[in-house]
Amino acid sequence: MAPSAVPSRAPRSRWLRRLLVVAVLLAVYPAFVFGTVYLATSRSDLPGGRHGPKDAYRHTLASATVAFTGSPRWVDWVTAVMEGDGHGHAGRSDAARAMDAHNNRIGARIGAGAASWNEMNAAVLRAVQAGGAAVEDEDRITWLPRERWQDRWY
Repeated sequence: MAPSAVPSRAPRSRWLRRLLVVAVLLAVYPAFVFGTVYLATSRSDLPGGRHGPKDAYRHTLASATVAFTGSPRWVDWVTAVMEGDGHGHAGRSDAARAMDAHNNRIGARIGAGAASWNEMNAAVLRAVQAGGAAVEDEDRITWLPRERWQDRWY
């Protein structure tokens, strides 16, 4: 049989390999983001794990990480899914969801403009340190008033 008469399986196996690579990346990337962000958050001495500065740090760092390693557009997509349209979500208040979305936008800007991983991390920490409760400035990190904070952050 001539070589040209042998049916080729190369295009099919190449397509399956590419699909497998994409599937692995789709699984590994979120694990990378969550792992690095949760490690940094657990090491931070910030108070207010839920609705406070530590929560703001976690959201800002996660968004900065996604924008730095991927795209600010990805942050927009994740924010739309996780924070929704402001009409109740997993027992969270509209104020908490708005705070998270606000901090995600700032994180995306930080990540998109960072020249290095270390610069990005330092910029996120500086932004959180310059933040405050109920800040209404689009360029400053915000969190809820102290009486709304919870120690739990995970």
